[in-house]
Amino acid sequence: MNMVFQINGRDVGIEVSDSELLLDTLRHIGFSSVREGCGVGACGSCTVLVDGKSVSSCLVLTSRCNGSSILTSEGLADDDPVVSQFIKNGAAQCGYCIPGFVMMVSELLSENPIPTEQEIYNHLEGNICRCGSYPEIVQAAMDASKAKQTSKLTC
Repeated sequence: MNMVFQINGRDVGIEVSDSELLLDTLRHIGFSSVREGCGVGACGSCTVLVDGKSVSSCLVLTSRCNGSSILTSEGLADDDPVVSQFIKNGAAQCGYCIPGFVMMVSELLSENPIPTEQEIYNHLEGNICRCGSYPEIVQAAMDASKAKQTSKLTC
């Protein structure tokens, strides 16, 4: 099956099988931030945004994404407020789960630019950090929200 979609702003055409998972397609193309943690959609390590909405790429067939815009953490700029605040707050120990958390925070801030701490926790509840970096991750999300608000004021 021939597929055409956009990954991180770049048009991609690829042939995939009917049963190929988006996670496998993205890994095959070379996107290493998309990671399989559990394989059943319970940990969030494979989270990407498809047309702006978070999906567990370990559960989604690539064929369902034909014509879609897919964003992985590699598609975020180095100076993206979410990426910057994750680094600044030390919101990663082993780092395995962090790309999924980054994508979830990016989605949250696009939908709710000024979330409360509880709203952040609620939005991230489907992602698991086995190292226990939750306080740093939540702080990074709060600081990214503030940074985005500040950048809007200075533009």
